[in-house]
Amino acid sequence: MARQTRAIINLSALEDNYEAMCAHAPNSKQVVVVKANAYGNGAVEVAKKLDAKASMFAVAFLDEVFELREAGIESPILVLQGPHEEHECELTKHLNVVWMLHLEQQLNWVNKRIENGELTDDRHWVKFDTGMHRLGLPCAEYDELAKAYPHIFSANTVITTHLARADEPEIDDALTRTQSFLTLMANRHQHFSIANSAGNIALPSAALDYNRMGISLYGSSPFENKQIVPNLKTVMTLESQVIAIREIDEGEAVGYGATWVAKRASRIATVALGYADGYPRHAPSGTPAYFDGHIAKLVGRVSMDMLTFDVTDLDTVEVGTRVELWGEKLNINDVAKFVGTIAYELMTRVSARVPRVYR
Repeated sequence: MARQTRAIINLSALEDNYEAMCAHAPNSKQVVVVKANAYGNGAVEVAKKLDAKASMFAVAFLDEVFELREAGIESPILVLQGPHEEHECELTKHLNVVWMLHLEQQLNWVNKRIENGELTDDRHWVKFDTGMHRLGLPCAEYDELAKAYPHIFSANTVITTHLARADEPEIDDALTRTQSFLTLMANRHQHFSIANSAGNIALPSAALDYNRMGISLYGSSPFENKQIVPNLKTVMTLESQVIAIREIDEGEAVGYGATWVAKRASRIATVALGYADGYPRHAPSGTPAYFDGHIAKLVGRVSMDMLTFDVTDLDTVEVGTRVELWGEKLNINDVAKFVGTIAYELMTRVSARVPRVYR
């Protein structure tokens, strides 16, 4: 029998999440972010499911465009890091991409191509830095840049930024920076994109012409504050099965390095999944998984291909029992918090050797 480790992707839940996010900002166009293989959920299948609904898709860099085009996706694709090299601009029309420009060098590459008629002025967005300090042009240099690159700063240009603390709505930072940014751009531009998933849900003033829908689409809340509970459905369920049961005595250890020692006679279930499948190796003993209606705790170190759980108190667990590592029964955010990471990382780490099963 083949290994039963798989990631089940619920495409109906994906579509429901899209509609729920649209309801938060019915006057906005939604950009569906499918970078990093749609956060591990499968960029092609996600794009096919939402192709008729989304205004455009978004990826991190140009290489991620090719897979979507080869699969027949024809919608515009926003490239969030813009062109990395000048020759990439030559593919703008052929690949139907829109560049997010964040560097003056990129402004120059695109501006001269608009001047010579190679490109039109609706093939780019311009990003400004409002405090994230990763990518983006300095807001203070707007007037100088607009004068130097007149074809870039046109009536069709979408002006964008990325808020560093939109997922912390109890802090005024995101609202303040949104208002300051819009005040700066007042009477200069008409089209804006500020909100990500968190902003779309909790910051109405940031939900403008285009919202960038990422983690919420895949069913995970962008908020650590549990007082905000978005109406989202689980999309990815990572599951495997028990492949062995061991009875051990008090004082015996489990796993590499003997990091966990039984304090009583214990029953240990070995599960066919490990860090080569993307499960975090640093997950500590005590990390939960869902076994046949009950929670069991990880014991010992995560191995390349296997995990071990203490199922001493679970009489129904046997070889072949299905195990959910996160998903419909066990919230991925709860697992992520225990591991000391976020749902984004857990999803995107699920490796290619884990089959995606689409339902």
